[in-house]
Amino acid sequence: QVQRDPRFDDLSGEYKPEIFMKTYSFLDSIKKQEKEMVQKQLKKCRNMEQKEKLQWLLNRMTQQEQTQKKQQKLRERELSLKRQQRVLAKQGKKPFFLKKSEKRKLELAEKYAELKRSGKLESFLNKKRKRNAIKDKHHLPSQKNL
Repeated sequence: QVQRDPRFDDLSGEYKPEIFMKTYSFLDSIKKQEKEMVQKQLKKCRNMEQKEKLQWLLNRMTQQEQTQKKQQKLRERELSLKRQQRVLAKQGKKPFFLKKSEKRKLELAEKYAELKRSGKLESFLNKKRKRNAIKDKHHLPSQKNL
C-alpha cells in the first residue's frame, strides 16, 4: 500500500476553510474543555517547573484561540465584500475589487473603531508613540559622531 499525503494529493479534494470549520466545529468544545482542565491543574499545581509548563500550554491555547477568531473575522469580512459585489453585479454595475492596501486600510480603521469602543485606544496610541520615538532615536546621529 502506497502512503500519500492528503495536503498534496488530488484524491483528497480541494481545501475550503468554511467547510473544514463546519465539519470540525466539535473540536472547539473539546479544546475549551481541555483549556478549563489545564486552568484547574494550574491552580492545584505546587511544583514550579510543572506550573511553568502548564502556564506555557495555557498561553499557547489562548493564542491559538485568538488567531482562529482573527482568521474567522477576516473570512467573514471577505465573504461580506463578495456578497456586496454580487448584489452590485446583479444591479448591472461593474465589479470593483479592493487592492491589498485598501483592505489593510479598512482593517486598520476597524481595529481603531474596536479599540475606541473598548476604551483602549489611548493606551494603544501611547504605546505606538513610544515605539516610534525609540525608532526615531535610533535613526538620529549620536553625539559621539559630531
